[in-house]
Amino acid sequence: MSASDVERLPAALARRIALAAQGFAEPRPESAVGTRQLRRLTERLAVVQIDSVNVLSRSHYLPFFSRLGSYPRGALDELTARRHAVFEYWAHEASFLPVRLQPHLRWRMAAAVDHAWGNMVRLQRERPDFVVDVLDRVRETGPLKASDLAEPKPDRPGAMWNWHDGKIALEWLFFTGAVTATHRTTAFEKVYDLTERVLPREIVQAPTPDPADAVRELVRTAARALGVATERDVRDYFRLRPAAARRAIDELADAGELLPVAVAGWGAPAWLDPEARRPRWIRARALLSPFDSLVWERPRVERMFGFRYRLEIYTPAAKRVHGYYVLPFLLGDQLVARVDLKADRQAGVLRVQAAHGEEGVDRPLVAAALADELRLLADWLELDDVDVLDRGDLASDLRRASGAPLALRA
Repeated sequence: MSASDVERLPAALARRIALAAQGFAEPRPESAVGTRQLRRLTERLAVVQIDSVNVLSRSHYLPFFSRLGSYPRGALDELTARRHAVFEYWAHEASFLPVRLQPHLRWRMAAAVDHAWGNMVRLQRERPDFVVDVLDRVRETGPLKASDLAEPKPDRPGAMWNWHDGKIALEWLFFTGAVTATHRTTAFEKVYDLTERVLPREIVQAPTPDPADAVRELVRTAARALGVATERDVRDYFRLRPAAARRAIDELADAGELLPVAVAGWGAPAWLDPEARRPRWIRARALLSPFDSLVWERPRVERMFGFRYRLEIYTPAAKRVHGYYVLPFLLGDQLVARVDLKADRQAGVLRVQAAHGEEGVDRPLVAAALADELRLLADWLELDDVDVLDRGDLASDLRRASGAPLALRA
């Protein structure tokens, strides 16, 4: 195909295509949301990232709220912990995925020594009998938490994941697919069991695809979830290696399942899902988790929205620009603001610790829409009030829009 045959997409259309693919083109349901809508959205997104930070809400609950509005969080637990319509694995990062994708990730499980990180590989190499003993215990006694193992915790101050060897063994077995997560406790601790005792029989007994076929399906799934994307965008979705992803993209393009396009201003070739919707407008209003699949790849966010977004959780407080747990605010088809949020559960208050608007936005309009969304979020989190602190250039407008006094606490 010559360069003249490649379709050229305006940047605004590419942005709308991407938003539609991610579930932002439809209005939120007016009726009650249950497991059926959650399952359908999981299929559409394919990857819902998990994160342990709970300053606002566990991250995996937020993408469903962003797209569907208020829903019972127990319905998502029903899918993940009881029906096992989704399963947990290392996809983008730790993630929930539709259970149909489990066979397509077995190549990664089989090559755990090449994909798992160092302490897992080290333990398997240095203490293989111990790893087998842990697997035998799961097999004989049933679901097991790392805290059930009488292993001393290492003294490594400052280590992000200060795991004892029992936890490392369980995570190695999890990475290899020998065990999987049956659920997580209220404290977010993972409970492990044999994969064949957790996942549906038809999934466990499904044949294992050839690795090339599996990667092709992951690329196909990522392309649908993204709508329009560069090669890097596509392979980042499931953290695929460049050579394998390029080969799969080429094969899908040859089959007509991906179309080459040039998006104005992107500066890199792109690929379009031929089935992707091309909406004339997007009328979304959503607060986005920092780990939402719409915004987790920061270069894509900057390319599509002109929105420079950095996670500052691990930045010293004095050096943070926008705050600790900052959520972008989507209005229409643009990211127009960002807010640092905290759920003060003891006080029953959603605290807006900082609010910043993007340059050139209509601040009263943005503040009014944001105030409504914050009120909806507070209600969903079962918090009684929204408290706006005096930080950020949008705080005063947000105070006026919410009709409440501006909190002046430091």
